[in-house]
Amino acid sequence: MLINLMTMKVDRARPALLYKLTPDGTVRPTMSNDSITQQVSERYARAAATGEQMCCPTGYNFNALKTFIPDEVLKISYGCGTPAGLASVKAGETVLDIGSGGGIDCFEAARLVGPSGHVIGIDMTDTMLEIARRYAPLVAKNLGHPKPVTEFRKGMANAMPVADGTADLIISNCVINLAPDKRKVFREMFRVLKPSGRFTISDIVSDQTVPQYLIHDTKKWGDCLSGALTVTDYVGGLCEAGFLGVHQIKCIPWQTIDGIHFLSLTLTGYKLPAPSANGVRHATLRGPFSWVVDELGQTFQRGVPKSVDARTLQVLQQPPLASHFIFSETPTPLASSDSRYEAVLPEQASCVWSGHYALLTGPFVEVCDDDQHRYRRGEPLEICSKTLKVLDSDAYRPHFTIINRAGGSVSDSAVSCDPNGSCC
Repeated sequence: MLINLMTMKVDRARPALLYKLTPDGTVRPTMSNDSITQQVSERYARAAATGEQMCCPTGYNFNALKTFIPDEVLKISYGCGTPAGLASVKAGETVLDIGSGGGIDCFEAARLVGPSGHVIGIDMTDTMLEIARRYAPLVAKNLGHPKPVTEFRKGMANAMPVADGTADLIISNCVINLAPDKRKVFREMFRVLKPSGRFTISDIVSDQTVPQYLIHDTKKWGDCLSGALTVTDYVGGLCEAGFLGVHQIKCIPWQTIDGIHFLSLTLTGYKLPAPSANGVRHATLRGPFSWVVDELGQTFQRGVPKSVDARTLQVLQQPPLASHFIFSETPTPLASSDSRYEAVLPEQASCVWSGHYALLTGPFVEVCDDDQHRYRRGEPLEICSKTLKVLDSDAYRPHFTIINRAGGSVSDSAVSCDPNGSCC
């Protein structure tokens, strides 16, 4: 009985319960979704009250922000990356910030949407909401707006107090990581976005499944560790919710704990409307991959035209996928001599194994390079020095994250490659 309890599995998408055996023999849960949420909320409330610096890496330009945002807001700004999605904001749009905290990202969004736009911040912590609401009129005045375009609502990420089809853009900065049921959050995101809406979210993810002893460490939930999903599960959850064209904007290493690599990953994806025909019937993969599998499960070979339906075309024409294809009404094959054909070949030399692993971070679910390495989205694949150089090229770099799992120095001994030129 006790052994069975100690080895119980928890759904990775919903790490809800840990059980213990009480002295009277009763099995009781020691940790629930509600208790996780409550403890995270209390920790962030304490941080707001005391000015404690939370651990997530950020990339804010505070010199620019302090020209219109009060210091009290800036000092309680926690996140794992500047919300890059704000770079695409247009005047008059509606922006929704999940986990708005003291309001820093909402106030920056207010500057960008202008007086005709609307910004909604959602947070579960009363202390954070009070600070954001208190300073909203001052920020509006500093921006020259006749009235605040920001509003701050109390709510949970998995049950947002927002009507269907409200937002043009969703942003979130190291918050969804803290939600026990992330798939429900992703479904809520899809619900509240307008057709043609988009998201750009920064969060902490891991290169492998977080073990139970971390999942049930309440302090590490607040540190953005215990709630981390793998890249595969995180992106997969977004796609299951209905998003398409999910891809990396940037990714930086954060921490390595007990051999688990935690990464700060910024992703963008789209809620696409019903497609319409526009005369284009074929797509030809330019490269640099030798073949790819898209999110709809279709395979494209480099240089070989493929007939596509309206939905597939709509997905492929989103950035950054569009740059990898030629679209045409009639089949358009590409020869390797064509200037539009793209390939990055490895050096024909010995290579070195130094502990590097590559993670494909979109926008395809699977790709293959010219050395027949197959990369599946989010799954670490060990690579040698030659492949590392290929993936560091301009054509490949935007779609991959590289980590190093070597615990210490390695010998760096050169390894001869296959005589036929195939790597390692």
